[in-house]
Amino acid sequence: MKMIENIHSTKFIEKEIKWFSQVLDARMESYFQDQEFTVESLAAPAVNAKESFYEELLLRFQMGLAERIALIMALIPHLQPSVFDRFFIQNKSIGRIFSEFGGIDNSMHRGFIPTGETVSFVIAGKDIFLRKEVAKLFTEHHFFRKQNILRLNYNGSSETIWAGKLTISQEYLSYLVKEENFEPDFDAQFPASRINTSLNIHDLILSPNIMEEVRHIQIWMDHQKELSQNEHLRKRFKKGYRALFYGSPGTGKTLTASLLGATHNRKVYRIDLSQIVSKYIGETEKNLANIFDMAENKDWILFFDEAESLFSKRTDIGDSKDKFANQETSFLLQRIEDYDGLIILATNLKPNIDRAFTRRFQSIVNFTMPQSKEREQLWSKALNNMEVSDNVSFSDLARKFELSGGSINNAVQFAWLQSRTRDPKVITVEDLILGATRELGKEGKSSKS
Repeated sequence: MKMIENIHSTKFIEKEIKWFSQVLDARMESYFQDQEFTVESLAAPAVNAKESFYEELLLRFQMGLAERIALIMALIPHLQPSVFDRFFIQNKSIGRIFSEFGGIDNSMHRGFIPTGETVSFVIAGKDIFLRKEVAKLFTEHHFFRKQNILRLNYNGSSETIWAGKLTISQEYLSYLVKEENFEPDFDAQFPASRINTSLNIHDLILSPNIMEEVRHIQIWMDHQKELSQNEHLRKRFKKGYRALFYGSPGTGKTLTASLLGATHNRKVYRIDLSQIVSKYIGETEKNLANIFDMAENKDWILFFDEAESLFSKRTDIGDSKDKFANQETSFLLQRIEDYDGLIILATNLKPNIDRAFTRRFQSIVNFTMPQSKEREQLWSKALNNMEVSDNVSFSDLARKFELSGGSINNAVQFAWLQSRTRDPKVITVEDLILGATRELGKEGKSSKS
């Protein structure tokens, strides 16, 4: 079935490229012979059914001819670059290609790379009114941008509105060419990694106060669609939901974020701000923009770890470094407030977070160290389905060792490995005490008598 879909999709894209080639030839002829031509005069391939993702995409957004032309132009360099060889015709009076064709000279790719100017030329020719209409395809209000399908990428702010390279997102390139769901990899273009968990919400051991805050976030997730679709509620409340998780390492911040995603069938991406803050001007904003552009309209949960690296107390502007640091923070705040999904910022150092930011969060959750009752449950969960000596007392371990959930898991792993070195392979009290003592030692603490 998958192969049949791929064959159908390929055949339809071939038809679309053939149609575009006819449009381009007609536009070239009309341009050089100063004749009238409109793209409507050449019928596009009929789309009658959602038999491939390409056709489904055209139907879902009810794409017009201009949008179909822009979309296939973005794909052609990846599928059949020779179609654009027509643009290499030189203007003999100036010894280079016609400026009306736009395009980018890229030494890494010998083919023609279209720009907004190229799209405008094909659709509008010399018609200034139509050029203004084409420009609307690349505004932030168009679904091309909103859905992260197409955009014009610019190298500098001083360029014309048409100078940006016509670019299709990696996500839709994967959909349209490979006919498969796109899973972004951690790289310079997408500095985030997906986090998963095999646990469920019942495995989350937190104090009642923390669980109540988590429950409130879940309620918002349950009613997110209603909030976004209700016109009156949309006017009253800000888009999305923002939560700040703070507390010592190992207290459950990351696990809670993972479980919120698993419980509501949503992907969770962890962004380590300390890894994407760049010393180079503009790079931090670019890195963050890539993440938000990719996440737009996906219902992803964005989990920003080590948030203090960008949300620390803003400084008075003493030099250019302070100025650009504040700009980076303002950029992130704006993108966070514009995001319509759940954003969680996590930090171990809440005192370093600027108080001015706290009003922007709907929830601020203090992940405190677990008390004795919670520690007992954590020991029990961690040792569930393992061979453990009969004399192991979870309550004694909980009383003697003030450890976080993460540290308890580490201690149990150490104890399990110790048990593998002998027969019978049973975890003993001594194994667990040794593991717990090692964890306390990491923090410079000692056990209670």
